[in-house]
Amino acid sequence: MQQLDGPFIPPRSGTAKQLVIFLHGYGANGDDLVAIGEDWGRTMPDCAFISPHAPEVCEAWSQGYQWFPIRAISPEAMERDKYASIVAPVLNAFIDQQLSKWGVEDKALAVAGFSQGAMMAMYTMPRRKAPCAAVIGYSGMLLDAQGLKAPDIVKMPILAIHGDADEIVPPENLARIDRGFSDAGFEVEAVMRPGLGHGIDQFGLTRGLQFIQEGFEKAEKTARKQAKA
Repeated sequence: MQQLDGPFIPPRSGTAKQLVIFLHGYGANGDDLVAIGEDWGRTMPDCAFISPHAPEVCEAWSQGYQWFPIRAISPEAMERDKYASIVAPVLNAFIDQQLSKWGVEDKALAVAGFSQGAMMAMYTMPRRKAPCAAVIGYSGMLLDAQGLKAPDIVKMPILAIHGDADEIVPPENLARIDRGFSDAGFEVEAVMRPGLGHGIDQFGLTRGLQFIQEGFEKAEKTARKQAKA
């Protein structure tokens, strides 16, 4: 199986207690998002940050990478081709490797993706064996919403943020994300940002950090309750 790699930022404290994985968009690379960890790390000194390069050279831009080919910007087209399900095992193997490397459990893991990376985050994380603390999808699209109702799906809080001026991934995908996760029993927060195109604004960065911190706190409280039971 192909192995992923990419830039990382070690915890400022020297010991990792949490891990955030960033998944970049179509045609970009791991360097595109990992710098967010420099900012977030000031608030979360025990957190390591890593942003792997997607497994394929981008068809449209040879200097970047893609998680899978894109033939059309629609959930129907991507679900028909099932590319996300094909590459998910590669991403899962990378996640397991990083959890082992940093000595962190799934409950102390958060995944944030942008655009195609958001599609991968929202598809892959509910289909792992154990839930992570939080998933963030910036300017994303939900693939296989019906599959979220399967009995082996694991649930975690979902934050989806989209710009109402997004010229790449249509803004109406935010409602699809909200509806798909809500119908499957997930806790989901969906935010439409006025005037924002295909990108991440300061609100998205600030709320993203808060959301991950909240997810880590909730997961830790749940673990303590289970240990006492």
